[in-house]
Amino acid sequence: MLPLTGERTGPGVWHENYWFRRHEAAYEHLLPYASVRRLLEIGCGEGYGTARFASVAGQVIGLDYDAAAVRHAASRYPGPAFVRANLAALPVRDEAIDVVASLQVIEHVWDYPQFVYGCRRVLRPGGVLLLTTPNRLTFSPGRGTPTNPFHTHEFIAAELRALLASEGFAAVEVWGLHAGPRLRRLDAKHGGSFTGAQLADPPERWTAELAQDVVGVAGADFVVTAEEPDAALDLLVVARRPGI
Repeated sequence: MLPLTGERTGPGVWHENYWFRRHEAAYEHLLPYASVRRLLEIGCGEGYGTARFASVAGQVIGLDYDAAAVRHAASRYPGPAFVRANLAALPVRDEAIDVVASLQVIEHVWDYPQFVYGCRRVLRPGGVLLLTTPNRLTFSPGRGTPTNPFHTHEFIAAELRALLASEGFAAVEVWGLHAGPRLRRLDAKHGGSFTGAQLADPPERWTAELAQDVVGVAGADFVVTAEEPDAALDLLVVARRPGI
């Protein structure tokens, strides 16, 4: 397993299971858009999501700036191609990709208009951009700067729509990933915030009950809906580059 950075997650780490399943639920929701000839994932991390896309796409390329992550992903997931690259200067020719996916990445980049422009540049006309990112209204409520020190900027739904429209994307859909009924019960059980209980102490100091509840989280415990994106945990975006 790759060393944990505090921001990157992956399968098989018991105390990361909540975050892994939360990301996994987003991948599963976006999977129907990935049945294309050529897909590019920007910021592939550990590689599990890229491999999931490769189960339905023809050719899949995963890009990441972290050389260790690229080596790990290439050794663990033989289907996609994994390449180390600067995400601010994508090493891909214009209009070469059917779908660009970038999950939990845009909040890390400094020049996000330039990042979105790069995504649009490599998409063919009619190609689709898939993005996910934490919702600032629930991730850093009441703050002007992100709570997470790894994040440079966190978005709300209206801001994402405006950014993508300004960079030439059309038919921008914003969905919200929410806690389902079981996770809401766990919020109540753990003092009002299940995630807050996890972040309050290192895993070795968790109660046995909290640890058991974390390990028991499944992707199905999250719900994706177009309703009330401002109340969502994460925002999921599907946008199309105009054209045939």
